[in-house]
Amino acid sequence: MAPMSRTSEAPPLAGRTIALCLTGGIAAYKSVLLARLLLQAGATVQPVMTASASRFVGKVTLSGLCARPVLDDMWDPKFGGEAHVSLADEADLVVIAPTTADMLARLAQGRADDLVAALALVARGPIVVAPAMHPRMWAHPSTQRNVATLRADGRLRLVGPVVGPVANGDVGLGRMCEPEEIFAAIVETLTLETQGAPRRDLAGRHVVVTAGPTVEDLDPVRFLGNRSTGKMGFAVAEAAAARGARVSLVAGPVALSTPRDVARIDVRSALEMQRALDDVLGPALEGADALVMAAAVADYRPAAFQAEKAKKPREGQAGDALTIELVQNPDLLAAIGARRAQAQRARPVLVGFAVETRDLVAYARKKLHDKRVDLVVGNLAAHGFGGDDDEVVIVGADGAEPLRASKRAIADAILDRIASRLA
Repeated sequence: MAPMSRTSEAPPLAGRTIALCLTGGIAAYKSVLLARLLLQAGATVQPVMTASASRFVGKVTLSGLCARPVLDDMWDPKFGGEAHVSLADEADLVVIAPTTADMLARLAQGRADDLVAALALVARGPIVVAPAMHPRMWAHPSTQRNVATLRADGRLRLVGPVVGPVANGDVGLGRMCEPEEIFAAIVETLTLETQGAPRRDLAGRHVVVTAGPTVEDLDPVRFLGNRSTGKMGFAVAEAAAARGARVSLVAGPVALSTPRDVARIDVRSALEMQRALDDVLGPALEGADALVMAAAVADYRPAAFQAEKAKKPREGQAGDALTIELVQNPDLLAAIGARRAQAQRARPVLVGFAVETRDLVAYARKKLHDKRVDLVVGNLAAHGFGGDDDEVVIVGADGAEPLRASKRAIADAILDRIASRLA
């Protein structure tokens, strides 16, 4: 990151004190870079380390950079045995980066058996944690239970992890975010705190979102697809996470980055999306509180996949027309609506999307009834694809509401209705 230019504006973290806590993971080297970013932004940085962290980063490195001694002893006599309370009183924000699986477990249990855990328990300001561990550790049910508990508590903000290579060369979801992303989360968190706390009306809820197109392969080169970019679904996922929800985003092939605090599952075809939804929702649909089906799922797929690239006939040869036999894909939303009705469940709250070229409200109302869902968000094809804004109509049993706004604002309008039903 380039040094900040000299301007008349104060640095974004001027006057702020950040307690930068390191736990024992190989990603601790990134925290040295994070400290540098925080200092450049005008913050006072107080480094704190667990005993394990010192095996990865030397205390001299951080104390020299931050111009403060590294604190690692709860019983430091300078603080009268209350180092954690003194730190909490001074720090505007506590960041734990990296946050190991062990630290997540101790935070979820409310433990206070070292300085970092005790500081998190008594912190007066916001807490940002950046998980870092092997993908199998992150995916383990116990870790996911701990993360769910922490999200439900609403006391801290998780940044990451992300998909990428980890120390032993394996690739998966567990790599710590880059320092720049953690830094951005810290600045945003303190800015929101100054402006007023954001809504957390979906804390403790699990919201599943589908986004983008599905594509159906004809051969190794060609496929059938549609024009969906995924922007609407990604906006819903981002907004839901900002409101405290645990978010699972099932995404078709799109060129969009994963929103912060969102778990992403990439799929390609309609059948792959169906399998991913079955895994996330569970056999009795007990795995989610709300499902927003913003994806443009292909209605048809080729009856057979050709293992070799299909060759076109030579010019002038007879039979140069091409006929492709298609079969119908399952209607994912209708199937889930039918399962929910059969089980006589009110959850998950179901939201469908309808892209039409005419008679938008009539088609949306029909979809609402036929697919047994709670809401249908309809838009015209001429408005919906590619842009950051949209014109939609949100159709429910109580009527139809037109809305012209940014996709992020539309996402919040949809989530307002979901939160109302969940309440």
